[in-house]
Amino acid sequence: MNETTGKTEDFLKEMFQKGMHLGYSPTSRHPKMKPFIFSVKSGVEIFDLEKTKICLDAAKSFVKNLAKSGKTILFVGTKKEAKQEVEKLAKELNMPYVRERWVGGTLTNFKEIKNRINYFIDLKTKKKSGEFEKYTKKERLQMERKIKKMERYLGGLENLNDYPTALIVVDPKHEKISVGEAVNKNIPVVALINSDCDPSNIDYPVPANDSSLSSIVYFLSELAKAFKEGVEMKKIEITEVKGQEPQETKTTIEDK
Repeated sequence: MNETTGKTEDFLKEMFQKGMHLGYSPTSRHPKMKPFIFSVKSGVEIFDLEKTKICLDAAKSFVKNLAKSGKTILFVGTKKEAKQEVEKLAKELNMPYVRERWVGGTLTNFKEIKNRINYFIDLKTKKKSGEFEKYTKKERLQMERKIKKMERYLGGLENLNDYPTALIVVDPKHEKISVGEAVNKNIPVVALINSDCDPSNIDYPVPANDSSLSSIVYFLSELAKAFKEGVEMKKIEITEVKGQEPQETKTTIEDK
């Protein structure tokens, strides 16, 4: 067994241990997911993890290149199994995220959403600076309630200054509105998709269990590794450029 084969088998074993191979029943399968199904066991479809790995590797390469170029990725995961992990990872990478509810128009009406985000940030800044003290107790309470409500839906978007370069989504069927807006704006989507999902509009589909916490964590952690690798590559390139000494211009006889 060579080193490459050994590593591949290790990855497949780890994905199996995380439960990524478990799909849904054949009756709920989307027809276009058939190529990713290996077999059916006890009424549950089993993903072909070799194909899952190929798809995951493609997604990781895409994410790594985006990070290397300093691009912004928007993480989306509002289902209960995903929201906490999506928030945790996005914060770790300093990327925007949506974990509660996708606000309609986040991409298709970005200018208006950005105005609301800026208003939200302004309110938080005023509260922190003590500017709220000039208002009555009732007015302060109203503004604090407004901040709390906006925090829930816009808190993860504070550092989204322009359209994201890509979306990373857990379960595109559950997040169909965000995926639809991304498609409308020609923004690529990377997604963890179960057997009931339509992969047609997903640029980088990763066929696997999208309901198991362990599967979701593995998917996100692998993309996080790729993102961090891209960031490190960017740092190395910047360091190398800065470290280059200007070449001395030689004067030849012809120049004199």
